[in-house]
Amino acid sequence: MQALLDIILPVFLVIGAGYAVAWRGWFSASGVDGLMNFTQTFAIPCLLFRAIWTLELGDDFEPWLLVSFYTGSGACFAAGLLGARHLFNRDWEESVAIGFCCLFTNSVMIGLALTERAYGSDALQPNYVIIALHSPFCYGLGITAMEIARARAAGLSNRALPGKVGKAMFRNPLVIGIALGLAANLSNIDLPSPASDALDMMIQTALPVALFATGGILFRYRPQGDGRVIAFICAITLLLHPTITWVLGSITGLETQPFRSAVLTAAMAPGVNIYVFANMYGRARRVAASSVLIATALSVVTAWVWLTLLP
Repeated sequence: MQALLDIILPVFLVIGAGYAVAWRGWFSASGVDGLMNFTQTFAIPCLLFRAIWTLELGDDFEPWLLVSFYTGSGACFAAGLLGARHLFNRDWEESVAIGFCCLFTNSVMIGLALTERAYGSDALQPNYVIIALHSPFCYGLGITAMEIARARAAGLSNRALPGKVGKAMFRNPLVIGIALGLAANLSNIDLPSPASDALDMMIQTALPVALFATGGILFRYRPQGDGRVIAFICAITLLLHPTITWVLGSITGLETQPFRSAVLTAAMAPGVNIYVFANMYGRARRVAASSVLIATALSVVTAWVWLTLLP
């Protein structure tokens, strides 16, 4: 439990610092928005670029690792979207944003650190495989669904829909980062050392700045009237996703090491990227910001339970 607190507490401290400076009026709302815009337009696309550019699947790669984890991700996205639409009567665009909250786990800041503390650094290779595809899969699914919902709301015909979705997606900085990373990977491009170091500097700012900005956002978007939706998101992310991953991993005979990595990563709370996505489309921002905070707090208990159950 202490190890888990050591991992999660720094996340809360950075979020809390952002909340405190916004509450005290030491940082303006426009400044908070500027930080969030920086992360979603520049820093996080750089992170996605490197993740795809450096992706390597070795001979010992187990495809059932990805099947188990991402089948759970997709199922949770569908559950979140349909639940928001039919249980909570949200419109389709807001439902997609809530579905994204159920899709994107904190695979790096908490998932990677927790796995290393629990099983050692030699157990991290399956985590890296999941992480390399995590943002491309989640953003690709989320952006496609959102653009379809927006096109439908605008009354576009089925014939015009693919062009509208494609145009919107490939103007998005996150998708551009993914596409450039894929091109660099397939072309075996190497960056000069100064350029690679500069890229790493940008990447190192992405998550801390996004967490700090999320704290400022939390002050602005208090979870008033959204308690049931937030509880719904917490249940899906902390319970349903790891359960699906556990069942599929067991059925497919995943070896112990990738099985642990898949289940633990699936059991993580939503990452700050869910607010980045919500802010990008101006939908469910209050729900997304509050879900990061509340689900992360609850994961102190739920992650400990999953750790005790894992082989």
